[in-house]
Amino acid sequence: MATNAPRAVFVTRETDYDLLLARHATRGQAKFFLDTRGQDIDVIEDRHRRFHATLHQARSLVPDDWRQASVARADLDRFLFGPEDVIVAVGQDGLVANVAKYLDGQPVLGLNPAPDLYDGVLMRVPLARLSALLPASVSGAAPAEQRTMVEARLDTGERLLALNEVFVGHRSHQSARYRITCGDQAEDHSSSGLIVASGTGATGWARSIMEATHAALPLDPQERAVGFFVREPFPSVATATSLRAGKLAGVPLAVTSRMNDGGVIFADGVEQDFFAFDWGRGVTIAPATRTLHLITG
Repeated sequence: MATNAPRAVFVTRETDYDLLLARHATRGQAKFFLDTRGQDIDVIEDRHRRFHATLHQARSLVPDDWRQASVARADLDRFLFGPEDVIVAVGQDGLVANVAKYLDGQPVLGLNPAPDLYDGVLMRVPLARLSALLPASVSGAAPAEQRTMVEARLDTGERLLALNEVFVGHRSHQSARYRITCGDQAEDHSSSGLIVASGTGATGWARSIMEATHAALPLDPQERAVGFFVREPFPSVATATSLRAGKLAGVPLAVTSRMNDGGVIFADGVEQDFFAFDWGRGVTIAPATRTLHLITG
């Protein structure tokens, strides 16, 4: 039976220059807007050119017998990924998190078009090695990491995947009220919400929480475990604060909402893509069965 040739799928997002043009319609109007604020459009336009130069060169390095496709970040939820796809994310680290939840084991190669601007923790593939790593990623010969993801499963059967973290809390600055259960421990909480982070996410939002609370929780990106962190728990006659952080491996974290309205669950900082989490709804959060197959270059 004939099989499809591999397909390189390039994942991108708008540049700052693209967003300026979308807002101001023309370069001249965008330049005027920035000039009045003491900013230089030439700098932003140069970054835009560098990005497209990297993208153009990367696409030219795809093997001739492969197929190609491209998808913008905003359209990921409407794009159909196939098992033969190889994902090439060009941009900031967040793009890898954006695309990870739509994949099921397909290899991901990250290209950093501006190493002077972006850390590139997940964008690990040098452009010079792309032509060799694309076929190697299909054959299984490319160096890779299997990065643990987070899964939140609601009592309705809905599911949310995240590469970095899942947030549970209130959509505004109001206190989030819920009951939290971890193993044989349970408490009622009033807090700024909680996050459950992977080892990948432990370098971001979770890291800032750990630094603020002086509660270190080592998590390796490939470890089959995730960590939970409660933000600013408030003690009262009805709420406690002993369940503040911990590692989840064999036992999931269970959370039951005590919010009449405004409760939300979202993943990887994408607040507009949320599940409502109002009074009585429950969610369990644990390491996902899926992992991110990240080519490290």
